[in-house]
Amino acid sequence: MVAPTASEPRTNNNGHRLYVKGKHVAFKRGKHTLRPGTSLIKIEGVDDPQAAHFYLGKRIAYVYRGKKEIRGTKIRVIWGKVARPH
Repeated sequence: MVAPTASEPRTNNNGHRLYVKGKHVAFKRGKHTLRPGTSLIKIEGVDDPQAAHFYLGKRIAYVYRGKKEIRGTKIRVIWGKVARPH
């Protein structure tokens, strides 16, 4: 294997993913009331509250595809953030 020279850019074939996948599990709720403004999210690879502390304050993007184009795209995003572990 030959090392790249200064004129050749280094290419790294394995990409670095800057996001973690998660699933919407449920809305926050009490015994009788449902709070649709707050969601419970299951973050992939996080199994206990201590591991979730890294994600506190981090942003969450719910990305989905709408039926009609708005502002030139069908892709829409709802932003939120991680407030506390559950």
